[in-house]
Amino acid sequence: MEFGLLDIVVFVGFIAVVVSTGILKSRHEKTGEDYFLAGRGLKWWLIGFSLIAANISSEQLVGMSGNAASHVGLAIASYEWMAAITLVVIAFAFLPYFLRAGIYTMPEFLEVRYNATARTIMAVATLFIYMLLLGSVTYSGALTINTMASKMGYNVSIYNAALVIGIIAMAYVTAGGLKACAWADLIQGSALILGSAVVMLFAFKKLGATTEGLAFVENVKTGAVGMKSFAQDTGAMDRFWELNKVRMNMFLPKDDKVLPWTALLLGLWIPNFYYWGMNQYITQRTLASKSLAEGQKGIVFSAFMKILIPFVVVVPGIIAFNLFAKDMQDQSVGDNAPVIAKYMMANKNTQLVSVVQNPSETAVADWVHGKFMIAVYPDEVSLKAVKVNNPFVLPLTQEKFDGLKVAEYTVFESEDKSWQAAFPELAAELQGYNESVMAAASTAKVSVTSEKFIAYKYDTALGQLLSNVLPAKTGLVGFVLAALLGAIVSSLAAMLNAASTIFTMDIFKKYIHPQAGQKTLVLLGRICVVVFSVIAVMLAPQLGNPKISNSIFTIIQESQGLISPGILGVFVFGLIVRKAPPVAGVIGLLTNIVSYGGMYMLGRYKIGPEIQFLNRMAICFALVLIVMSLITLIKPLAQPIVFERKTNIELVTSRGAKIAGIFVVIITLALYILFSPIGLAK
Repeated sequence: MEFGLLDIVVFVGFIAVVVSTGILKSRHEKTGEDYFLAGRGLKWWLIGFSLIAANISSEQLVGMSGNAASHVGLAIASYEWMAAITLVVIAFAFLPYFLRAGIYTMPEFLEVRYNATARTIMAVATLFIYMLLLGSVTYSGALTINTMASKMGYNVSIYNAALVIGIIAMAYVTAGGLKACAWADLIQGSALILGSAVVMLFAFKKLGATTEGLAFVENVKTGAVGMKSFAQDTGAMDRFWELNKVRMNMFLPKDDKVLPWTALLLGLWIPNFYYWGMNQYITQRTLASKSLAEGQKGIVFSAFMKILIPFVVVVPGIIAFNLFAKDMQDQSVGDNAPVIAKYMMANKNTQLVSVVQNPSETAVADWVHGKFMIAVYPDEVSLKAVKVNNPFVLPLTQEKFDGLKVAEYTVFESEDKSWQAAFPELAAELQGYNESVMAAASTAKVSVTSEKFIAYKYDTALGQLLSNVLPAKTGLVGFVLAALLGAIVSSLAAMLNAASTIFTMDIFKKYIHPQAGQKTLVLLGRICVVVFSVIAVMLAPQLGNPKISNSIFTIIQESQGLISPGILGVFVFGLIVRKAPPVAGVIGLLTNIVSYGGMYMLGRYKIGPEIQFLNRMAICFALVLIVMSLITLIKPLAQPIVFERKTNIELVTSRGAKIAGIFVVIITLALYILFSPIGLAK
């Protein structure tokens, strides 16, 4: 991959335009409403693009393309297509209540409906989750920059890449708040969709020019992969279908750990409704609508764009595995090295792992596949001097190797469906070893810990595409990279603004300084943006640990389960059951946190069944509703809650938006049928 002068000009110019536009369009933010809600004056087109730009960031572009490259394939598009339906519901069932209440934040609505305690629980829990989200978005963006830079021959660390991302986002959010975000999002959202479409077109062009590609064979449940060759006259679309038909099914097996079909029934709806309806960094755009009609039109517009996103993000991710699986396997070497070293320490009888002190480059190049070499180098300089492109050669520094520890009862496993196909000898040996450890742990009545291998670093899929399919020195690489960076920055900016708003309005103004003036609130909001930016940059490098997960997208979705079912349950129950007492909201939120965390810990330490996180969400959501129902039956309010109007904005529903929303729902359902086992069988 080459980054020419034209690419540099396009890249720098794009960033300059985004930052300057954001700042220039928001130079007069003097009140809290101006800074946090853009003066409640956003039009539908700004809302629509801003929702997409805030949502589709590194977690989508990196995480979704990474999941698409794995066995999950097109099924990961459910996060987008279900969102299209969810958005339509939000526009007409939730938004009228939120705008009527005249709130700044979603936790504030819980005080309107329940009490201040419910508001505080949601505010504090949301801030903690946002810390992880800030780090996750920054990390996944930095990972892509790191991957691309290595293809160009440069070594850009995760930390340095994260620092650049954090500074750009901080610059215009600190200056202009939500209005700066919205105008910057207009540019970045447009560039994002156009840039993703460009990558998709060149990915298909690359696929059409290759002679073979790697594919999942038989079905995704086995994880088996194999190389397929093409006839010269086969078109790119035919090749794509031949390689990937088994991964175009939206309904994965019920025991799948990423997205089982059972989760589509209820589990996936929970994070969708929470994310689009109660998540501050998304809803802040709709709370800033000029009128209810403008908000509804903007939401439906973004719902239509959500239908298109999988075709320009998920499909290229699938192609990335077909073309660059070997590179993804090479990228996994660094993550696997300490895990396999620990396996060797735990299993002294293994015949598949050897330790070689400071091997030469020739020894590394000549190493025979099938057995793993743990190559121990004296220091980082020595390690980097030898280029390793062999998944069986695992480089470690002496200091790192000496510092490895392994618990007595440790099992070694993988969430990667292709692990067994990629490393069959080790997979076979592991089965017997893990069984013996589990039996010994059962006899000793102690819990086991686990270490995880990966076969492919799927989250590098986007980086592989950008590095290998775009033509050099045409400006396209610069434009696409700028669009990607813009998407990362826009989501980070949205989260920074949302976290700042929640802390300022729900914590500081509520409890610390209720009489704070408008200048104080705006100043504190800006200080918060700076502080949260520092947290994001510092946390980002820590999220590359493979022990956490093989997918950053999964990290983000699973962690939000700690609050999303409870928040959704409390909001929905409170809107429908107007006699639910304040204590029901408080207990509902706490029930979810305790039950979701408890089920995770039971599965994590093998005390109870390991329940897939979307199914855990469904169970917790049902539990919250049951608990709140019992509390309401025992102690209902004497009179139902009435939501008073506390805003002057126009609250007339848009008839055109309603018709367009119905159209969006019909298209989405048709796509599910088309990519179902029934549709694919035709």
